[in-house]
Amino acid sequence: MNRNARFRQKLQDSVLTHAMSAHNPLSARLAAEAGFDAIWGSGFELSASYAVPDANILSHSQHLDMMRAIAAAVDVPVIADIDTGFGNAVNVSYIVPQYEAAGCSAVVMEDKTFPKDTSLRAAGRQELVRIEEFQGKVEAACGARRDADFCVIARTEALIAGAGEQEALARASAYEAAGADAILIHSRQSEPGEILSFVAAWRGRVPLVLVPTAYPQLRESDIQALGKVGLVIYGNHAIRAAVGAMRDVFARIRRDGGIHEVDAGLPSVKEIIGLQGDAGMRELERRYLK
Repeated sequence: MNRNARFRQKLQDSVLTHAMSAHNPLSARLAAEAGFDAIWGSGFELSASYAVPDANILSHSQHLDMMRAIAAAVDVPVIADIDTGFGNAVNVSYIVPQYEAAGCSAVVMEDKTFPKDTSLRAAGRQELVRIEEFQGKVEAACGARRDADFCVIARTEALIAGAGEQEALARASAYEAAGADAILIHSRQSEPGEILSFVAAWRGRVPLVLVPTAYPQLRESDIQALGKVGLVIYGNHAIRAAVGAMRDVFARIRRDGGIHEVDAGLPSVKEIIGLQGDAGMRELERRYLK
């Protein structure tokens, strides 16, 4: 069973699937090492790693190249965050096969206008496209995939845009009708009430996807108990962990005037070399360098 088939099976399984964000192959490898079922190829994290806003500043090719590198570094499925699809339905038809060929097992596409603005930005632009326009994008994505197990996940930003639950439900139902394999529903509320209400009202057949960044008190056991959610994505925790750790270490080195205090508490160079795949390279050397 290939990664696409494994991911589709997990998405539809009764046991909740969990994905961790990544912005490069090393963070993806660490997430897989920790036991996450899948990798979320986060547009937010990739933008942050380049120190630019998550507002379609980076090109499609930059994102695609990173997804290819991440997929090559791990065995677990990779879910590519393709924002609004980098254009209209015609653009989507061209790029989806590229993500599939890059080793991704799914794409997530959102129903905002291009260029998008990151969902949790205060006073950000959260403008939605027409339902019919986004249905065309979903249909184009489904029609362009080569492997039937490759998943197309439609993300509605109706709650983020303040359009309300009924609009979110209408959009989610329309996207399911267009062929979406799952619906990602997003919220910026600090309490999960808005999301829980949507989940309770959802009557669709496809599973839901949650990203509990704004409401971290909702645990996996709580989500599992809802019975309608197939996937939870931790959408930006790799880059936040990296920034927090680097800030702390860098500040300590400046405070101490050197690395004599901080060095012993860091992962060793040997451990980093191991994460780089040293064992595999040694086996290749043993086998082929004569």
